[in-house]
Amino acid sequence: MKVSKFGGSSLANAQQFNKVKNIVLSDPSRQVIVVSALGKENNQDHKITDLLYLTHAHLTYGVSVDEIFEEIRQKHLGVHHELGLSFDLEGELTKIRSSLRKNMDIDELVSRGEYLSACLMASFLGFDFIDAKDVICIDYNGQVDLEKTYLKIREVFSQHPKIVIPGFYGVLPNGKIKVMSRGGSDITGSLVAAALDAEVYENWTDVSGILMADPRIVPSAKSIHKLTFAELREMAFMGASVLHEESIQPVKEKNIPLNIRNTNEPDHPGTMILSQIDEASNKAHFITGVTGRQDFTVLSVYKEHIAKAPSMIRDVLEILERFECPLEHLTMGIDSFTIVCATSNIKERLYDIISDIKKQCLPDKVIVEEDLALIAVVGRQMKETPGVSGRLFSAMGQHSINIRMIAQGTDEISIIVGISNQDFNKTIQVLYEKFIGQ
Repeated sequence: MKVSKFGGSSLANAQQFNKVKNIVLSDPSRQVIVVSALGKENNQDHKITDLLYLTHAHLTYGVSVDEIFEEIRQKHLGVHHELGLSFDLEGELTKIRSSLRKNMDIDELVSRGEYLSACLMASFLGFDFIDAKDVICIDYNGQVDLEKTYLKIREVFSQHPKIVIPGFYGVLPNGKIKVMSRGGSDITGSLVAAALDAEVYENWTDVSGILMADPRIVPSAKSIHKLTFAELREMAFMGASVLHEESIQPVKEKNIPLNIRNTNEPDHPGTMILSQIDEASNKAHFITGVTGRQDFTVLSVYKEHIAKAPSMIRDVLEILERFECPLEHLTMGIDSFTIVCATSNIKERLYDIISDIKKQCLPDKVIVEEDLALIAVVGRQMKETPGVSGRLFSAMGQHSINIRMIAQGTDEISIIVGISNQDFNKTIQVLYEKFIGQ
């Protein structure tokens, strides 16, 4: 049995619904379908979720919602009519319209996008509709109650072997609808797959898997055939547009493969994400991908024999915590250590942080460098491949790219280099060409 989640771009119009149906019916093991709200049909179109958030804003400020709701209505009716569905969509839309009021709960309102999408898809496929509020249990702290959720999903599946579930929301203990702040429908799909011990969790979107580099920087970037969950986390942390970590955890814990596929190119195998990979069958590249993020600030704290005074490092980290400034990286030397923070997090409190470090830690000096970008070369096989660092430094040197920082963990799954923001695109292009090529 497979659990298949389809994102908004896969549900933008009736044509996309037909593609989804062909995919689902082509494999009898695709018995559980999770859907997002209807997505954008083109650049002039709007996502249903965005329109629902805008509707709530209009209600809050006493502005008419007639025009927005009519757009929401027409987008769903267009799919409904073109597919010739018997589902009472007008009745559902009327109920939603009549419930709109100034103090309406925002979670309840924005969840209606997924709700309507799932109703339409269940009718189109001939599957049973299961409301997420009946199976996804969320605590008051916003965390999913896995034990209750898994039990409810298993109970439903035992009675309804072919189902469609809306993603993005669940229910609080008091019965109120609660949306998921991050990961949305991806989390729902992962939870359902884990609950049912699925063979595979398929995540259908508008790209043929995860690419080895940002296609806006490297237009010819290839897709990654296989990668591990550890590599996925590393690439996501370093800026790659991949699934949010919360949406990965349930299937990762159950060791269920995650397959990222393209609804518009269903024959492409996409990217398969696994806990472990048989390297003998995967020798095409020892580098999995090149990714990065821009706009970091570096604080270098100097004091003689600082390596023998770990309390000073602790004090600096406590100062960062006090100012609610997350640490991105830390590197250590004999007489200094360097901390890297996102500029957006530290900018407004930089001088207060430096002042507290000088007062509390009495360093010899503190040096600040801004406009730093971090580039990561990620690959689980780098540990077994001699000379990777040398090739990386050589390639950057040949293209006059100055390295301002280097970091590498003992697991050797990635090498991170700090460079100037202005060299960001150039560095990714150079490293992609060096390690992956055409």
